[in-house]
Parts: sequence; C-alpha cells; structure tokens
Amino acid sequence: MGSDAVRRLADEPVDHRFKGLPPDAERSALTVGQLAAERRDLFTGGFTTPVLTLDADALAHNLAALETYAQRHGLSFAPHGKTCMAPQLFRRQLEHGAWGITAAVPHQARVYRAFGIRRIFLANELVDPAALHWVAAELAADPSFRFVCYVDSVRGVRLMDRALAGRGATVDVVVELGAGEGARTGARTEDDCRAVADAVAQSEALRLVGVAGYEAEVPGADPDSVHAYLRRLTGLAVEFDKAGRFSADLEEIVVSAGGSSWFDAVADVFAELPELSRPTLRLLRSGAYVSHDHGWYTRLTPFNRHPEEGGLRPAFRLWTQVVSRPSPTQAFVNAGKRDIAYDLGLPEAELVRDPLDGVERPATGIRVVRLSDQHAWLETDSADDLQVGDWVALGMSHPCTIFEKWPLIPVVEADGTVGDYVRTFF
Repeated sequence: MGSDAVRRLADEPVDHRFKGLPPDAERSALTVGQLAAERRDLFTGGFTTPVLTLDADALAHNLAALETYAQRHGLSFAPHGKTCMAPQLFRRQLEHGAWGITAAVPHQARVYRAFGIRRIFLANELVDPAALHWVAAELAADPSFRFVCYVDSVRGVRLMDRALAGRGATVDVVVELGAGEGARTGARTEDDCRAVADAVAQSEALRLVGVAGYEAEVPGADPDSVHAYLRRLTGLAVEFDKAGRFSADLEEIVVSAGGSSWFDAVADVFAELPELSRPTLRLLRSGAYVSHDHGWYTRLTPFNRHPEEGGLRPAFRLWTQVVSRPSPTQAFVNAGKRDIAYDLGLPEAELVRDPLDGVERPATGIRVVRLSDQHAWLETDSADDLQVGDWVALGMSHPCTIFEKWPLIPVVEADGTVGDYVRTFF
C-alpha cells in the first residue's frame, strides 16, 4: 500500500469539515498531523460535542483478532473496505495479513487505488462501461495490480466484453452463486452458473478465476441453511475445476464468501474443500470486525458461538452533551440523525461523565427513545440520572453507517489522550 499517500492525510488542514474538532486548531491553521502531535485530552482539549471517537486499544485488539482467526483456519481475508472507507485502517489491515481490500462499487475501488491498494476484490457485478475502462487502464498501467469482480448473468458478461474490447486488459471474474430465491444478487441455480461460465469462456476480455457468494443472504439464515449454501458454493468450485472451466494459465482458484455474521460457517465449509488442480485462495471478506459495534454485531458475531476462538470489542463511542432537561424523566443531548447511525436500531446510552469533576459512571436508567435531526430524546428513571452539561457516551449499531457520517475521527487512548485521527472517504 502507498504509505506516502496515507501519510499525506496528516497534512490536511483542520477546518469546519471535521465536526467535533477543536475550533482553535482551525484558527491556528494546524494540520491534522500537528493536532495529533499535540496529544490533546478529549475532554479538556477543546473538542466540541458531539464527537465520534475510536478506542485505540479496541482497534488494535480487533485487528489482531481476525488475523489470528484467519491464520488458525487457513483463510485469506480481504476486509470489506466499504465499512470504514479509511485508508489508514486499510494499511493496518494489510499489516495484519490481509490479502487485499474488498469493494462494492467503482468509486470505492478508485479510492483504494489512490492510496496504493494492489489487490481489490469487487464483491458486486460490474457492467458500467466507464468503470470498466478505468479498471482496464489500471491493469494495463500496473502489472502488479490484481482486480477480481463478480459476474452473475450471460448478459452481464456480454456487456463487460463489449466495454473492454480493444482495451488491452483481461479482467478476472468469479461467478456469484445467489443465496436463494428472494436473496440479493447472484445466479440462482448451478445451471445458471454454468451458463455464465460458458459465456466467460467465449469472452476475449474476461478470465474465470473462481466462485463467490454471500451467505448472510440465505433466506431465514441459520447454521444448517448457511452451511448447506456454502457447500453448494464449494461444490461448484470443485465441479468447475474438474470440467476444466478455469483458465489454463490460472495460478490459483478463488473461493470467496464471508460477512461478519457467519465467518465460522465459512471456516467450517472451506476447510472441507478438497484439493483442486491448483492452489485455492479461500477468501473471507468480513469488514465490520475492525470497529465492531455496541448492538447489532455484538449480538451476531460468530465469536458468541465460539468464545474460545477470541472476541471483538466495540471501538466506537459517540460523546454528546445534555443541552436540555425539561422534566425529571426527559433529557435531550446534542446529537441526532445527522450524527448517529440508526438504520439497525436506536443507540444505547453507555456512560455519563460529570463535566465538573470528570467522574464517569454507567448510564443506568437512561434510554434513547427517539431521534430528531440534531437531538436524541432520552428518557430517565429519575431526576438525578442526568444534569445539563453532562457528557453522555452513546453506543451504536452498524459500523458502515457510523463511519460514513464522520469525515475525521479521533482515536483515543485509555487515558483520554487523542493520539491519532482516522480520515474517511465516502
């Protein structure tokens, strides 16, 4: 990865784009790197509320946890970069053994390339001619660049072949097996997958390198149905290999699956995959692990089923302040839909910090019951639970929609010191 490009993020000026940062840093014309070097305290260093933070220790723990898990189970992994869209975190994921970074749309892949990512797995179909022209140009300009994307229809293959004609590049593709009727993308049956593979074989611009899918889309997903779907996927890889459908010049066969809810099932089934004619890249794509969360993924993580394998820690904390206490059972903090991820549920009050003495306590008896654009509505058990000016830390669900609301996120150490800032590019 291009470390120089990542380091240049420190040269960003601190300005009004970055909510939550100290206003005096902007007036002093500090860069992000200079502000990080000051190592300000989150609570006394001039930060304004609301401010989203990442826990430095939790980040380090989570990065190491998936690396260890993948190594233990013989998996490669390409974390889904759409989760954070943060090149600094991509670099750390690669340092922790990631094969590459997964994308969902062309814009994300372009951001990755701008920061020197050399291996991109586009877990989606790609039929946009302009985007395919860009991919072809990147491949032609950099022989070390590896790019793989989905195909799931004969028409899609034809559109790709047409867009790439005369571009001087061959694009690697994997056939996506859909997770069932009513699921998301993907060819629905093995016969459909065979037809797509046949179409790729007729293409002059595409090369079939494997199969892929997304097990969380299995309707009514449970351990049995998810394992059954993944065995269909690996069975397709075995069949294609025996039938000679993969290119003769192929060095490895790609078999890919794995979100953040069922990577234990992926590990189980991929371990059963028999030896193929070439080495197999067993590629996991979990992305939410890097930050984890306080609700949705806390409940769904496979580590709940296998605590002996390790675990993840929520890294996010949104610090808000009580700005109004109109009744003994009602309070309002200064963060709402513009600041808070709420697509997978309302946030949860985690901590209360007294602004006078800095003492923190659990947010017992405090519940978030509603969100407005710039306010969260809190319900309290008693008048003593909160005071105007108290800092309230909120935990949220769904890392993808948490990251996207904050272009610059302070990384906070255990003692409250801000030692770094993560820049996002959504």
